[in-house]
Amino acid sequence: MFNLFRNKKYPEFWKEYLNTFKQKPTKTIETTRFVVFDTETTGLDILNDRILSIGTVTILSNTIDIADSFEIYLKQDEFKAETVEIHGILKDGNLKKYSEKEGLEKFIKHLGNAVLVAHHAAFDIEMINACLKRMNLPKLKNKSIDTGILYKKLAGKKDNHFNLDVLSTEFNIPKHDRHTASGDAYITALLFLKTISKLKKERTIHFSDLFRNSNNKGLI
Repeated sequence: MFNLFRNKKYPEFWKEYLNTFKQKPTKTIETTRFVVFDTETTGLDILNDRILSIGTVTILSNTIDIADSFEIYLKQDEFKAETVEIHGILKDGNLKKYSEKEGLEKFIKHLGNAVLVAHHAAFDIEMINACLKRMNLPKLKNKSIDTGILYKKLAGKKDNHFNLDVLSTEFNIPKHDRHTASGDAYITALLFLKTISKLKKERTIHFSDLFRNSNNKGLI
Protein backbone atom coordinates (compact mmCIF):
# COMPACT_ATOMS: atom_id res chain seq x y z
CA MET A 1 0.00 0.00 0.00
CA PHE A 2 2.86 2.37 0.87
CA ASN A 3 4.55 1.69 -2.49
CA LEU A 4 1.29 2.37 -4.29
CA PHE A 5 1.02 5.72 -2.51
CA ARG A 6 4.57 6.62 -3.49
CA ASN A 7 4.00 5.68 -7.13
CA LYS A 8 1.08 8.10 -7.31
CA LYS A 9 3.50 10.94 -6.69
CA TYR A 10 5.53 10.11 -9.78
CA PRO A 11 4.96 12.17 -12.95
CA GLU A 12 2.91 10.50 -15.63
CA PHE A 13 5.85 9.78 -17.94
CA TRP A 14 7.61 7.87 -15.16
CA LYS A 15 4.51 5.81 -14.42
CA GLU A 16 4.29 4.94 -18.11
CA TYR A 17 7.97 3.98 -18.06
CA LEU A 18 7.45 1.68 -15.06
CA ASN A 19 4.46 0.08 -16.75
CA THR A 20 6.60 -1.00 -19.71
CA PHE A 21 8.42 -3.40 -17.37
CA LYS A 22 5.19 -5.22 -16.61
CA GLN A 23 5.27 -6.57 -20.14
CA LYS A 24 6.78 -10.04 -20.49
CA PRO A 25 10.32 -9.45 -21.81
CA THR A 26 11.65 -11.32 -24.82
CA LYS A 27 14.64 -13.53 -24.11
CA THR A 28 16.35 -13.80 -27.46
CA ILE A 29 18.97 -11.55 -29.00
CA GLU A 30 16.96 -11.28 -32.22
CA THR A 31 13.66 -10.15 -30.65
CA THR A 32 15.06 -7.79 -28.01
CA ARG A 33 15.03 -4.04 -28.56
CA PHE A 34 18.47 -2.67 -27.75
CA VAL A 35 18.86 1.09 -27.37
CA VAL A 36 22.50 2.00 -27.95
CA PHE A 37 23.24 5.37 -26.43
CA ASP A 38 25.92 7.89 -25.60
CA THR A 39 26.09 11.14 -23.67
CA GLU A 40 28.29 14.16 -24.19
CA THR A 41 29.00 15.88 -20.88
CA THR A 42 30.79 18.88 -19.41
CA GLY A 43 33.24 16.50 -17.72
CA LEU A 44 33.67 13.20 -15.90
CA ASP A 45 32.42 14.20 -12.45
CA ILE A 46 29.09 12.39 -11.92
CA LEU A 47 27.92 14.80 -9.21
CA ASN A 48 29.05 18.14 -10.56
CA ASP A 49 29.17 17.80 -14.34
CA ARG A 50 26.11 17.85 -16.57
CA ILE A 51 24.84 16.18 -19.72
CA LEU A 52 25.07 18.29 -22.87
CA SER A 53 23.47 15.85 -25.30
CA ILE A 54 22.06 12.34 -25.56
CA GLY A 55 22.06 10.30 -28.75
CA THR A 56 20.68 6.83 -29.46
CA VAL A 57 20.16 4.31 -32.22
CA THR A 58 18.03 1.20 -31.86
CA ILE A 59 18.92 -2.36 -32.78
CA LEU A 60 16.19 -4.92 -33.45
CA SER A 61 16.52 -8.24 -35.28
CA ASN A 62 20.29 -7.68 -35.62
CA THR A 63 19.62 -4.51 -37.63
CA ILE A 64 20.18 -0.85 -36.80
CA ASP A 65 16.84 0.95 -37.05
CA ILE A 66 17.74 4.56 -37.84
CA ALA A 67 14.04 5.48 -37.81
CA ASP A 68 13.96 4.58 -34.11
CA SER A 69 16.77 6.94 -33.13
CA PHE A 70 16.88 9.83 -30.69
CA GLU A 71 18.97 12.97 -30.29
CA ILE A 72 18.55 15.85 -27.88
CA TYR A 73 20.64 18.76 -26.62
CA LEU A 74 20.33 20.17 -23.11
CA LYS A 75 20.73 23.75 -21.99
CA GLN A 76 24.08 24.57 -20.47
CA ASP A 77 23.56 26.32 -17.16
CA GLU A 78 27.26 25.88 -16.40
CA PHE A 79 29.37 26.44 -19.53
CA LYS A 80 32.86 24.93 -19.73
CA ALA A 81 34.64 26.46 -22.71
CA GLU A 82 37.59 24.07 -22.41
CA THR A 83 35.40 21.07 -23.30
CA VAL A 84 34.01 22.54 -26.54
CA GLU A 85 37.11 21.36 -28.39
CA ILE A 86 36.04 17.76 -27.61
CA HIS A 87 32.28 17.77 -28.20
CA GLY A 88 31.83 20.93 -30.30
CA ILE A 89 28.66 22.00 -28.47
CA LEU A 90 28.46 25.75 -27.90
CA LYS A 91 26.57 27.35 -25.05
CA ASP A 92 24.18 29.09 -27.44
CA GLY A 93 24.36 28.50 -31.19
CA ASN A 94 21.46 27.44 -33.41
CA LEU A 95 20.72 24.04 -31.86
CA LYS A 96 17.38 23.68 -30.13
CA LYS A 97 18.05 22.87 -26.48
CA TYR A 98 15.82 21.62 -23.70
CA SER A 99 15.98 21.86 -19.96
CA GLU A 100 17.41 18.83 -18.17
CA LYS A 101 13.93 17.87 -16.99
CA GLU A 102 12.40 18.14 -20.47
CA GLY A 103 15.29 16.27 -22.06
CA LEU A 104 15.23 13.38 -19.61
CA GLU A 105 11.48 12.99 -19.95
CA LYS A 106 11.81 12.68 -23.73
CA PHE A 107 14.69 10.21 -23.37
CA ILE A 108 12.78 8.01 -20.90
CA LYS A 109 9.74 7.92 -23.19
CA HIS A 110 11.97 6.84 -26.08
CA LEU A 111 13.80 4.25 -23.97
CA GLY A 112 10.93 2.27 -22.46
CA ASN A 113 12.00 -1.18 -21.27
CA ALA A 114 14.72 -1.63 -23.89
CA VAL A 115 18.13 -3.05 -23.03
CA LEU A 116 20.68 -0.22 -22.84
CA VAL A 117 23.98 -0.60 -24.67
CA ALA A 118 26.96 1.75 -24.35
CA HIS A 119 30.74 1.75 -24.39
CA HIS A 120 31.92 2.23 -20.80
CA ALA A 121 28.22 2.11 -19.97
CA ALA A 122 28.55 2.72 -16.23
CA PHE A 123 29.49 6.37 -16.72
CA ASP A 124 26.66 7.23 -19.11
CA ILE A 125 24.09 5.40 -16.98
CA GLU A 126 25.25 7.11 -13.80
CA MET A 127 25.05 10.51 -15.52
CA ILE A 128 21.43 9.72 -16.42
CA ASN A 129 20.74 8.51 -12.89
CA ALA A 130 22.20 11.71 -11.45
CA CYS A 131 19.75 13.70 -13.58
CA LEU A 132 16.88 11.53 -12.39
CA LYS A 133 17.94 12.02 -8.77
CA ARG A 134 17.77 15.79 -9.24
CA MET A 135 14.22 15.22 -10.50
CA ASN A 136 13.42 13.18 -7.34
CA LEU A 137 13.05 10.02 -9.40
CA PRO A 138 14.57 6.52 -8.93
CA LYS A 139 17.38 5.09 -11.03
CA LEU A 140 16.89 3.51 -14.45
CA LYS A 141 15.42 0.00 -14.33
CA ASN A 142 16.76 -1.19 -17.70
CA LYS A 143 19.20 -4.03 -18.16
CA SER A 144 22.47 -2.80 -19.65
CA ILE A 145 25.41 -4.07 -21.69
CA ASP A 146 28.87 -2.53 -21.87
CA THR A 147 30.45 -3.16 -25.27
CA GLY A 148 33.88 -3.01 -23.63
CA ILE A 149 32.96 -5.93 -21.39
CA LEU A 150 31.25 -7.72 -24.28
CA TYR A 151 34.45 -7.42 -26.30
CA LYS A 152 36.36 -9.19 -23.52
CA LYS A 153 34.21 -12.27 -24.08
CA LEU A 154 35.99 -12.84 -27.38
CA ALA A 155 38.73 -15.44 -27.33
CA GLY A 156 42.04 -14.01 -26.14
CA LYS A 157 40.62 -10.63 -25.09
CA LYS A 158 40.10 -11.26 -21.37
CA ASP A 159 42.74 -8.93 -19.98
CA ASN A 160 42.50 -6.19 -22.60
CA HIS A 161 40.83 -2.82 -22.15
CA PHE A 162 40.37 -0.65 -25.23
CA ASN A 163 38.63 2.63 -25.96
CA LEU A 164 36.14 3.17 -28.75
CA ASP A 165 38.75 4.52 -31.18
CA VAL A 166 40.93 1.41 -30.90
CA LEU A 167 38.00 -0.99 -31.29
CA SER A 168 36.61 0.99 -34.22
CA THR A 169 39.93 0.54 -35.98
CA GLU A 170 40.04 -3.19 -35.17
CA PHE A 171 36.54 -3.76 -36.58
CA ASN A 172 36.96 -1.36 -39.54
CA ILE A 173 34.21 0.94 -38.31
CA PRO A 174 34.33 4.48 -39.81
CA LYS A 175 34.70 7.13 -37.12
CA HIS A 176 32.43 9.74 -38.66
CA ASP A 177 30.92 12.18 -36.12
CA ARG A 178 33.19 10.83 -33.36
CA HIS A 179 32.62 12.65 -30.04
CA THR A 180 29.03 13.53 -30.84
CA ALA A 181 26.43 11.60 -28.86
CA SER A 182 24.60 10.31 -31.93
CA GLY A 183 27.84 9.57 -33.80
CA ASP A 184 29.30 7.59 -30.90
CA ALA A 185 26.01 5.75 -30.40
CA TYR A 186 26.07 4.65 -34.05
CA ILE A 187 29.72 3.55 -33.82
CA THR A 188 28.91 1.63 -30.64
CA ALA A 189 25.92 -0.03 -32.32
CA LEU A 190 28.16 -1.29 -35.13
CA LEU A 191 30.71 -2.49 -32.57
CA PHE A 192 27.93 -4.32 -30.68
CA LEU A 193 26.69 -6.10 -33.79
CA LYS A 194 30.18 -7.01 -35.02
CA THR A 195 31.20 -8.33 -31.60
CA ILE A 196 28.09 -10.51 -31.35
CA SER A 197 28.67 -11.79 -34.88
CA LYS A 198 32.24 -12.74 -33.98
CA LEU A 199 31.11 -14.40 -30.74
CA LYS A 200 28.59 -16.51 -32.65
CA LYS A 201 31.41 -17.79 -34.85
CA GLU A 202 33.36 -18.84 -31.76
CA ARG A 203 30.59 -20.55 -29.81
CA THR A 204 26.87 -20.73 -29.19
CA ILE A 205 25.61 -17.72 -27.28
CA HIS A 206 22.25 -16.96 -25.73
CA PHE A 207 20.55 -13.76 -24.61
CA SER A 208 21.51 -14.31 -20.97
CA ASP A 209 25.18 -14.69 -21.94
CA LEU A 210 25.36 -11.02 -22.91
CA PHE A 211 24.99 -9.99 -19.26
CA ARG A 212 27.62 -12.33 -17.79
CA ASN A 213 31.07 -10.91 -17.13
CA SER A 214 32.98 -14.19 -17.10
CA ASN A 215 35.07 -15.20 -20.09
CA ASN A 216 34.84 -18.94 -19.43
CA LYS A 217 33.76 -21.37 -22.11
CA GLY A 218 30.12 -20.89 -22.98
CA LEU A 219 30.21 -17.43 -21.37
CA ILE A 220 28.98 -18.94 -18.10
